[in-house]
Amino acid sequence: MRHDGSRYAHHGSFILNSRFVIILALTGTLLACGNPPSTRIVDYDREYPPENGGTMIDATRGEPSGLITMIAGEAAASAVAQNIFSSLLRYDKNLEFEGELAESWEVSPDQRVITFKLKPGLKWADGQPLTSADVLFTWKLITDDKTRTPYGSDYKLVIQAETPDARTFRVRYAEPYAPAINSWAGLDILPKHLLEGKDINNTAFARNPVGSHYYKLDKWRPGEQISLVRNPLSTQGPAHIERLVSRFIPDEASQFLELMARNIDTMALSPVQYARIFPARPELHRQFSLYKELGNSYTYLGFNLKRKPFNDIRVRKAINYAIDKQELIDGVLLGMGEPVASPYKPGTRWSNPNLRPYSYDPQKARHLLHEAGFRDTNGDGILERNGKPLTFEILTNQNKQREMSAVLIQRRLKEVGIDVKIRVLEWASFIGRFIKTGDFDLVLLGWQLAIDPDQYAIWHSSQQAPGQFNFIGYKNQRVDKLLERGRMELDPDKRMKIYHEFANILLEDSPIVYLFAGYGLQAMHKRVKGIDDPAPPAGIGHNSQDWYIPRPLRRTEISQ
Repeated sequence: MRHDGSRYAHHGSFILNSRFVIILALTGTLLACGNPPSTRIVDYDREYPPENGGTMIDATRGEPSGLITMIAGEAAASAVAQNIFSSLLRYDKNLEFEGELAESWEVSPDQRVITFKLKPGLKWADGQPLTSADVLFTWKLITDDKTRTPYGSDYKLVIQAETPDARTFRVRYAEPYAPAINSWAGLDILPKHLLEGKDINNTAFARNPVGSHYYKLDKWRPGEQISLVRNPLSTQGPAHIERLVSRFIPDEASQFLELMARNIDTMALSPVQYARIFPARPELHRQFSLYKELGNSYTYLGFNLKRKPFNDIRVRKAINYAIDKQELIDGVLLGMGEPVASPYKPGTRWSNPNLRPYSYDPQKARHLLHEAGFRDTNGDGILERNGKPLTFEILTNQNKQREMSAVLIQRRLKEVGIDVKIRVLEWASFIGRFIKTGDFDLVLLGWQLAIDPDQYAIWHSSQQAPGQFNFIGYKNQRVDKLLERGRMELDPDKRMKIYHEFANILLEDSPIVYLFAGYGLQAMHKRVKGIDDPAPPAGIGHNSQDWYIPRPLRRTEISQ
């Protein structure tokens, strides 16, 4: 999972395994901003043969804290790092496993041993050989208790890892582990020759990485952009586009102005931009293609369960009943979202169909708060208990949907006697100063999830150390046992029942308020060719290495 922001993520969003999400990085080319107006009408719908070269530019709200995803644990980092680092396996367009660094893999009949055979002649971007020793080194890093990572639990189930030769990596589990293959599709392999003996938590490598994938870092301009350039030693062969540039633009309105000015090629649209601005601007449809898909993510309001009064389930449920989720879907998403009652993508087998979101019921909310001992003792409309007013702060990052959601939530909670303040922060500060330290009352965030249903890293009580994903402090012994059983159960139907029960307990406990699952709304300039249409199950970004920009459609660029 990631915070959207690895296997899990948040929208930052801590990321579905991000190798098939549209995530593009940045480069060190000077681009002629805005391009002078031209009277020439360009036919962007014309077919062109594939060719190499050109620069593709995207925009991201958050600047990565670093590019070692096992440490950063956020979507902003993974978005760039997935172009630099490779994993043993990856998903194809139909969400089936295929080799990336691995030429083949074999699972033993008892499901406890996986043997990976690496492709021959693999090299790092600096020319050094990439061997099974690098894979073993990466496994040792992520399972080292000194490594501050939210992803270690998957790999600590390996009881033995060995490298019989330079191309063979073998792992053994004590018991069959259902997400095992998926976990090896989500681990960026790191170079032993550059990181051995270094403190992985505090290394300059995070800002100046050397990988093995399609691209390598060109230049990182703090506060501005990251540039990637094509890696001639890529283990996966050459990509078509020469440079990827990711610009840091926290405000989506500013991003949209840059999109219309042709200074960026793609961005995630807001519902207003998608449903109102684009239909009213025919020239935008001439230049851009739009994509809409429900991803593996949801937005939520999370309680700090280690702080009063959020350790009281009556208060948590009261807040859940006081929030009108449909109002958020209609008002913030313009209807382009789905209600959520479990931590899984709606409509999938893992989402319990019998669960329903908490209804909007302010009367029930007031009743629960009254049961918890809160009264309006001075007639100002704000409830109190033991002389202390029921007031707290919602913390979120610079994200218009979240900011708008926070304002609507603030209004609804005030109606039941709760005084709420809203604090909006830049992403890196938000994660570093508050999330990783647990210094918050409530957070308004999103989870971007892996395809595999295992959510041990988010909800198991053991995952509460600084930098891990259970930062809200949730603890439930029944949930712990279900999560432990679920990751060891190989029968899909039995596994589904386990996760349905887990989701039922989670909804009853209300450690978070599910707000909505929004549709991903992407605009892509038609100068970028090679995109699958219609989009396959893995999304349009699954084959970004095959995208290309025909020479007649490229921007004017001045090399630095």
